[in-house]
Amino acid sequence: MPKIVSARVIVTCPGRNFVTLRIECDDGTTGLGDATLNGRELSVASYLTDHVIPCLIGRDAHRIEDIWQYLYKGAYWRRGPVTMTAIAAVDMALWDIKGKVAGLPVYQLLGGAVRDGCMVYAHANGTSIEDTIAEAIRHRDRGYRAIRLQCGVPGLASTYGVAKAGQRYEPADGDLPTEAVWSTEKYMRIVPQLFAAAREALGWDIHLLHDIHHRLTPIEAGRLGRDLEPYRPFWLEDATPAENQDAFRLIRQHTTAPLAVGEVFNSIWDCKTLIETQSIDYIRATIVHAGGITHLRRIAALAELYQVRTGCHGATDLSPVTMAAALHFGLSVPNFGIQEHMPHTAETDAVFPHGYRFADGMMHPGDAPGLGVDIDEDLAATYEYKRAFLPVNRLEDGTLWSW
Repeated sequence: MPKIVSARVIVTCPGRNFVTLRIECDDGTTGLGDATLNGRELSVASYLTDHVIPCLIGRDAHRIEDIWQYLYKGAYWRRGPVTMTAIAAVDMALWDIKGKVAGLPVYQLLGGAVRDGCMVYAHANGTSIEDTIAEAIRHRDRGYRAIRLQCGVPGLASTYGVAKAGQRYEPADGDLPTEAVWSTEKYMRIVPQLFAAAREALGWDIHLLHDIHHRLTPIEAGRLGRDLEPYRPFWLEDATPAENQDAFRLIRQHTTAPLAVGEVFNSIWDCKTLIETQSIDYIRATIVHAGGITHLRRIAALAELYQVRTGCHGATDLSPVTMAAALHFGLSVPNFGIQEHMPHTAETDAVFPHGYRFADGMMHPGDAPGLGVDIDEDLAATYEYKRAFLPVNRLEDGTLWSW
């Protein structure tokens, strides 16, 4: 059996910061795991280097479940984004190794494909409704069947999800956190207009999604959901902060719009009540922040009992390693719903050569053994880490608000 003989952390910034774990075994097999935690990258790098890697040396790389339990239970301090991101990196790397040793893509080790590909959704955003619709049409013409809509809010200088002119959207935008201003009232007036325009331009065969980004109270979210019901949204994402899981029951009482939540979740306990009470329709926990493939399969299995489907976070604050892992997971899990897809920059793709592909609105992880992603360490070394914080949000009266 392959024994782990070394492991190291690679930090690179080809347009944004990524943290990658490479594990090597005595037979020469290597595996990659993503350890990126947007805005807190070096905390995970330190956790891995100082506390996890020394515990891996000499272990049987095939004992994925045992190592997962060892890192989760053995630390005593359980859960939390730093711990679970570090565990996820190890977990991904071990699945990558197991696939390479077996000569099979990871999805085959997970039971094989249950679909031909994973439907993905693109991001259409603009400073105005017209700009957003133009972007949505462009994505539709590229073959996307599902599109997330975000537009600027009149009267606000900046809006979540909307890129600066001519640039890709990247929320981690400052050496120190930038501050944005928010108005719930102005926002709730513009979103129904955006969806009305989108249905007029795109028809009814394209799925339309929207991210509220934790900005609303439950009753406000219920009101917005009711306003959007005539336009049949695919989902409303992160309608209200989910620390209080019961809040989503209140939203449910006021709208039939499907609800999605969970990109900031890091364990099954974060979503247990939401799933068991059927307060949501899609669980958005992602492999890199929720303990890897091993733990996300547990979350999906619980969700399947309650007809809740997956909709994994897939923005560019995760590397191509996680994207590949998410596609292997999505291809094999029965209750897959949709996968977020934000294409990485050409620089990132060069650092992380990969085999996954997009066609006709769907993505496939490819059939290379393991995850099907590599890292060009020499090229990665040319992109030095750059500190970048996520913004903070304030109401117009200065009150700090959910971002």
